[in-house]
Amino acid sequence: MTSCAAPRSQTEPGQSMRRGACPSLAAPMQTGDGLLVRLRPATDGLTPAQVRALARAAAACGSGIIEVTARGNLQVRGLTASSVPALAAAIGEAGIAVATGVAIETPPLAGFDPGEIADPRPLAAALRAAIADRRPALALAPKLSIVIDGRGRFHLRDVAADLRLEALMSDNGLRWLLSLGGSARPERSVALLETERVVPAVMEILAELDGLGAAARGRDLDADRIRQRFSADLGAFPTERGALPFLPAGIHDFGDDRIVLGIALAFAQTDSADLIAFLHRAEELGATEIRLAPRHGILVLGLSSEAAVAAQGIALSHGFLVAADDSRNHIATCAGLACASALMDTKAAARLLVEVGAELLDGSLTIHLSGCTKGCARPTVSRLTLVGAPSGYPLVVNGTACVAPSAYRDENGIGTALAGLNALVRENKDAGESALSCLTRLGTARIVAAFEQG
Repeated sequence: MTSCAAPRSQTEPGQSMRRGACPSLAAPMQTGDGLLVRLRPATDGLTPAQVRALARAAAACGSGIIEVTARGNLQVRGLTASSVPALAAAIGEAGIAVATGVAIETPPLAGFDPGEIADPRPLAAALRAAIADRRPALALAPKLSIVIDGRGRFHLRDVAADLRLEALMSDNGLRWLLSLGGSARPERSVALLETERVVPAVMEILAELDGLGAAARGRDLDADRIRQRFSADLGAFPTERGALPFLPAGIHDFGDDRIVLGIALAFAQTDSADLIAFLHRAEELGATEIRLAPRHGILVLGLSSEAAVAAQGIALSHGFLVAADDSRNHIATCAGLACASALMDTKAAARLLVEVGAELLDGSLTIHLSGCTKGCARPTVSRLTLVGAPSGYPLVVNGTACVAPSAYRDENGIGTALAGLNALVRENKDAGESALSCLTRLGTARIVAAFEQG
């Protein structure tokens, strides 16, 4: 059993830890329920035994609550200054390598998916090496991210990035479409590059960001000037952006007996005991590898079709989402009262929404429940965003959590308010019409009236 007795050679959080330690382990975040550590595994996947070891450590050293974020990172909650070093030691003992430095993200099934245009992992490795070897070292924004997408079934089209590279097959062979991103504006394509030109081009752009200051992001770059530098002789860039965002939950067949069982964490969280129990049974059924996925997903590899069905039932019994049509897939929640900033129990509100909001949760839109105006769970625009406030719940229509609300209800009226929104859709949508289409057609004024009067 993992012990959280501090080792004699421990270092305090914020000091340098063992080589390869994640910065979040070295500098955990203070939240309402203690310290939080975020981990990015450095390998494609982990073994079931490794994830079980991490879950045991989360229970011994923290609250036992484990989260998979919207970007597919692991979070361990409820830690203390004295237990973080023991968690780091347990991670090392389990043989889990933790990624550090600039976040360079590839799809969760990169190298496994036969439908991807190109395997993005070699390019990601080359870019990581170039950044690590660069002298003087680059000083970049802590949250800067680079997405390299081979355009398989489980793509990263909906994952925000400062720099995005997408594989395209042209008449001249494989090319990589380079775009600049940022939450303040749409992505802007700036170059179509051969594979050998990608790393030098990205390093030039990162050097420019370094020159703009440690807070500079992709949105701060001059796209027109960069486009002239790399692609002055090209016409319009391709505009096709791939399929709709994927939901991890379900049994996914990639042919040639390549079965992937996808599950997701209800409202982004699970208890370590449930995760351990599920992984133990899944390994008995043949699971060999676990990959984390965006949208709070866990992908299980190595199962046969029959074993995947059995493991899916086990996952359901432990509270995981196992199907794409589960209404809980379409609610984005932050940590809620586990965060010191939160003014709403987002998990309780989410459960209430599931009870009264069947018409709203048809999959056509994601409803954002944010404990405060920071909007951590969903920084992008949502059709409906409910925000925690000192004395009630503001509703933002077609915006983010930080913008001025369109309507307001006190805490006691939130159940009837959500039911009123659901009734608005149920009573007004046409045959075959989605909730999103119905709400868009009805407009903000009707939505506000239903929320305030429901």
